[in-house]
Amino acid sequence: MHPAFSVIFFTTASGAGYGLLVWLGVFGALGILPADRWFGVTAFGLAFGLVTAGLLSSTFHLGHPERAWRALTQWKTSWLSREGVVAVLTYIPTGLYAIGWIFLERNDGVFAMLGLAGAVLCLVTIWCTAMIYASLKSIQRWSNKLVPPVYLALGVATGSLLLALLAHIFGHPSTAIDAVALATVALAAGLKLTYWNMIRKTRSESTMSSATGLGKPGLVRLLDAPHTETNYLMQEMGYRVARKHADRLRVIAAVTLFAIPLALLVATLAGAPIPATFLQALTVSSAAAGVLVERWLFFAEAKHTVTLYYGEETA
Repeated sequence: MHPAFSVIFFTTASGAGYGLLVWLGVFGALGILPADRWFGVTAFGLAFGLVTAGLLSSTFHLGHPERAWRALTQWKTSWLSREGVVAVLTYIPTGLYAIGWIFLERNDGVFAMLGLAGAVLCLVTIWCTAMIYASLKSIQRWSNKLVPPVYLALGVATGSLLLALLAHIFGHPSTAIDAVALATVALAAGLKLTYWNMIRKTRSESTMSSATGLGKPGLVRLLDAPHTETNYLMQEMGYRVARKHADRLRVIAAVTLFAIPLALLVATLAGAPIPATFLQALTVSSAAAGVLVERWLFFAEAKHTVTLYYGEETA
């Protein structure tokens, strides 16, 4: 699939924003984070900014962005619609939670409940986003049970890294927050490496023979290309990335998204003689670059079965 920047930005930015809201709700309710007004302004501003910018960018890939609101009406059958509905609903409890934190300087009692309710809705929204892709049986590398857990893990991991950085900047460092960041990044690494290993070892069962229903008489081959020039379908669904380039990019993603952040988080927890805020800033910067590479690969390596009609032997 063509790795459009608007969709890459949408899935990474909104995932990190929702992840940050999740941990603000959890750590606020647990009393680990004080209801510091300016911390709240910065944290919620960043979270809502990432979420909103991500959701808006997703409409740029549509032929008619002005009609995006109509997707909300198809929630009974469409994961895209469900994502939109839950994303809108998520603003209600998280917005009220932010108001309590910033204006009343409270994150306990009823506001703690709003924060936790918002955290659950954030997780549901990320899950719905992942299911948009996992529900597509025509794309073998997306239609598997690992895609939603990977999306969830990366969302809460990147969100926890942002929260750890903000906590250190505003003078609210917490071993618990740093430890959760370490654990979530490790979990995301395990799931993503498992996913990469799975798609490396498995191939789609769809072939030209199965796609045309002519497999029984013998091998089916394309006699002539259906088009003399590249068309829209091939641009959007037949994107190719060389195996050697994909392997190199996986290494880059694994190092910047997982290895470097894990090493820096361990150094922070171990009390390295380097300012913790500086280490956390490096962690966020490295992870941000890594998650963009990871998500680019997620789209670039996906192949739609429609490519079988354009000369591909397997999808």
